[in-house]
Amino acid sequence: MDRLHAMRVFTAVVDNNSFSRAAEQLRLSATAASRHVADLEKHLGAQLLQRSTRRINLTEIGTNYYDRCRAILADVEEAEAQAATSEGQPRGMLRLSLPTTFGMQYIAPAIPEFCKRYPELQLELNFSDRIVDLVEDGIDMAVRVTTEPKTSLVARKLAEDRLVCCASPAYLAQYGTPHEPEDLRDHTCLAYSYASHVNIWKFYRDDHEYAVPVKGRIITNSSDMSRIAVGNGLGIDLLPSFLVSEELRSGKLIPILQDYATPPIGVYAVYLPGARRAARIKAMVEYLWEALGQGNPPWGMGA
Repeated sequence: MDRLHAMRVFTAVVDNNSFSRAAEQLRLSATAASRHVADLEKHLGAQLLQRSTRRINLTEIGTNYYDRCRAILADVEEAEAQAATSEGQPRGMLRLSLPTTFGMQYIAPAIPEFCKRYPELQLELNFSDRIVDLVEDGIDMAVRVTTEPKTSLVARKLAEDRLVCCASPAYLAQYGTPHEPEDLRDHTCLAYSYASHVNIWKFYRDDHEYAVPVKGRIITNSSDMSRIAVGNGLGIDLLPSFLVSEELRSGKLIPILQDYATPPIGVYAVYLPGARRAARIKAMVEYLWEALGQGNPPWGMGA
């Protein structure tokens, strides 16, 4: 039995929740895929999978073995990629998690040039504003826009940004312009559900923090929805400059409370310490640092 190949078949069956789909992916017959897993179970003297007509479930032993198989196969893949690398060119698969709006607006346009620069690399791009678990979701690197990067991960800052408190001219004409953070208590404010403090907005002035509870009619996990809502006069919002830079320049949105600083935010590449696929991650991090302006982001920092 080719134990490494059997491990690949086993992990493919689990990932696809199907012997037939795993077999198709690996260009095997379903019978051959089943035989490889059966041989592996016989070799281990333990049942890895509970099979039924509708789904495949891991046993407790199978769950632990699956996690170890993934780690071993990733090590093998990395070793092969490094051995096969020519002229310093990384190769193999790189799985990325990207925030939806920021990723589509600023990273997606840069991907074609990256592919030309590194023709031996394959990319799997997953767009979601959900904070993914890199290990559980099998992600090599994530890009996050946040005030608080997760400290258990390696976090390389790619760009800086700031939050802008803003509203549409129509909203301000109807309800007035707040001049102090406390004035926000009397206004309709929009909320982003993935923010670290959804209903508390923070401002700073003269070494003093103003933490203001806000309320409103709309809470959303979509930054695009936030931009649409504030642009249509549904309330005041605290939004990243990259998201509303064009609206601020055109006057569709008006910055308010400009005498007060807001928490800085950063665009970070995050990955596990001692990450596998280090050459691939390094190539992407350095490329994104370059594509995002090397400290001078394309959206600018001014209102």
